[in-house]
Amino acid sequence: QVQLVESGGGLVQAGGSLRLSCAASGRIFSNYAMGWFRQAPGKEREFVASISRASVVTNYADSVKGRFTISRDNANSTVYLQMNSLKPEDTAVYYCAARVAYLNVIDSRGYNYWGQGTQVTVSS
Repeated sequence: QVQLVESGGGLVQAGGSLRLSCAASGRIFSNYAMGWFRQAPGKEREFVASISRASVVTNYADSVKGRFTISRDNANSTVYLQMNSLKPEDTAVYYCAARVAYLNVIDSRGYNYWGQGTQVTVSS
């Protein structure tokens, strides 16, 4: 089992920044690729970003490219999502997730473990 706990969400004005963190425990963190997803009210959960086990490969949704950056610290078992130039449409609950293989990373069904989520609200 891998336990994931997100933090860093909050209320921010459009154009502002937030940094989300996801702390992992339970298994060897570096064995897992990590992803961030988000879900807005009334919408399906959508892929935001992913990072491979050794940070060699990252992927982003088109809607966040150039504004969000995913990173990880394997020594501290933490993955981050730096979010800049936030827009009201970024408002959602953000979830981190872990998977073994870095394949088809945009598909949420391939992730084995999920956090409880952290709310991000961007006001206009």
